[in-house]
Amino acid sequence: MAKLKITETVLRDAHQSLIATRMKTEQMLPIVDKMDKVGFHAVECWGGATFDACLRFLKEDPWDRLRKLKAGFKNTKLQMLFRGQNILGYKPYADDVVEYFVQKSIANGIDIIRIFDCLNDIRNLETAVKACNKEKGHAQVALSYTLGDAYTLDYWMKMAKDIEAMGADSLCIKDMAGLLVPTEADKLIRSLKSATKLPIELHTHYTSGVASMTYLKAVEAGCDIIDTAMSPFALGTSQPATEVMVEAFRGTEFDTGLDQNLLAEIADYFRPQREEALESGLMNAKVLGVNIKTLLYQVPGGMLSNLISQLKEQGKEDKFEEVLAEVPRVRKDLGEPPLVTPSSQIVGTQAVFNVLMGERYKVATQETKDILLGKYGKTVKPFNPEIVEKVLGEDAKNAITCRPADQLDPQLESIEKEMKEWKQQDEDVLSYALFPKVALDFFKYRKAQQTGVDPNLTDKANGAYPV
Repeated sequence: MAKLKITETVLRDAHQSLIATRMKTEQMLPIVDKMDKVGFHAVECWGGATFDACLRFLKEDPWDRLRKLKAGFKNTKLQMLFRGQNILGYKPYADDVVEYFVQKSIANGIDIIRIFDCLNDIRNLETAVKACNKEKGHAQVALSYTLGDAYTLDYWMKMAKDIEAMGADSLCIKDMAGLLVPTEADKLIRSLKSATKLPIELHTHYTSGVASMTYLKAVEAGCDIIDTAMSPFALGTSQPATEVMVEAFRGTEFDTGLDQNLLAEIADYFRPQREEALESGLMNAKVLGVNIKTLLYQVPGGMLSNLISQLKEQGKEDKFEEVLAEVPRVRKDLGEPPLVTPSSQIVGTQAVFNVLMGERYKVATQETKDILLGKYGKTVKPFNPEIVEKVLGEDAKNAITCRPADQLDPQLESIEKEMKEWKQQDEDVLSYALFPKVALDFFKYRKAQQTGVDPNLTDKANGAYPV
């Protein structure tokens, strides 16, 4: 057995999970040199919600962040999270946009693209995997782990074989809700190892409290790589702590060989950021504890906080338990998808409506309709026919069974025309393609910074762009 490899998540998933993706580039750069000396398998630092958060909240260019990180990480591979045909957004995009985004991500410094689909619909992964292969990047396909009748060991083994045949370079089990318990991890990894020759990585969250034990059993069963976070941004809804996992395997056949003294220096750097986030309220103590309800309701940590804030806005926080209990029912109605962006938001929001309206599906969101129409892809189980009838009625005959992107015409040319007056780099077209309004606000802000003249305001003191 080769030594265990570690992918460090502090620059992406860890701060996405604990402080709503608010870590700024300037907070990352001073520690890059030390992180580069550790010998991580990879550093996950881009994709997921970082792109949206950079533009929307931090007024930063995400492409610029990537270039700066690439300049600092001279010996370590950089990894991003990519939502298949949804790229980094919340709906499917045309193939030309997906291909261009992959090309530009690799050109700007990404080495490994972790590609997943919220329904585990393999058709939604193909374009991104092919594009990554074409650009000589490492295409890692992540299967969104979940529980349910359909999700048997045979299901996961078949998916692994299909992914290998598709041309993926490695396979990741993405356990976004912390549902994988130690004994099941042992069985799953052994089964996958018998089904595929691809390296296997495991990604989980500490939300339910079992993640470190799950890693131990998974590694003993043959898992090649695990995702961890530096201790100040570990645990809670984040990953197990890097230093703890390094110590757990020290002196065993899986010894990572990573230097605890160097890791301690890196942890020391991030600790004040953690304290600051706790003091400011950016890091809510609620996300730091163990929430065993994730195992009961299969609700990822980020989705829990989303539900709380939706109910708060309506002044209906007392309905939280009811909504939690409604989530698995809605999930079953919608074909039992894994709960991960954007399916988690769709199921969660519909559960909120069902409870607040006092009648299930009295109001159905557009996204719920789109899932039932097949616009996000194929679910593992069929939809509840009564719900399809109630929500879609006559529209049910318009449901599609093809790959959703097959219905989309190329989009790049028209997007480029639409935003050309704001374009300062090729990548701006992609920022605009994913988040038109948010990107436009950022472009205006950027112009104001460059010229000193705010195109939106005569009164600069208003401060239209809070950081």
